[in-house]
Amino acid sequence: MTRKEAILNMHQVLIKRRDALRKALAGDLSLLKELRAQASGDVVDAALDSVQDEISSQLAEVESRELARIENALERMREGQYGVCEGCGTSIPLARLNALPYATLCVKCQREAEREGSGGMADVDWSKLLDSGSHDVDLSISDIELDVS
Repeated sequence: MTRKEAILNMHQVLIKRRDALRKALAGDLSLLKELRAQASGDVVDAALDSVQDEISSQLAEVESRELARIENALERMREGQYGVCEGCGTSIPLARLNALPYATLCVKCQREAEREGSGGMADVDWSKLLDSGSHDVDLSISDIELDVS
């Protein structure tokens, strides 16, 4: 498969993921509105509703960031810049694009950006993904589900 064919396939993957995220976010927002419209029966119900609202809000935030990155990748495709590193201008390897379809930096530039604390994924506040109020929570990568289909 040529690089051009691989990028065309990646375009379809990004479109499907974008559409799925848009539907999920629309559903999350409508669910939050429905929950707030309902009157809570007691303090426990109100607390559970509050926790659910917070979790839904944080998930929506993570999904919104991913959606923005996907939109950026699709725009770069339209401009003919998809797969070109924004840092050094070299081609981003297809293996990296398959793993992270909205990557805008090659591995070398991504590492440098993370070292400097700017750009790329360094600006994501992963602590907001799980806020248990305690730092004694053991969380491994296998506990997180990622669907890029």
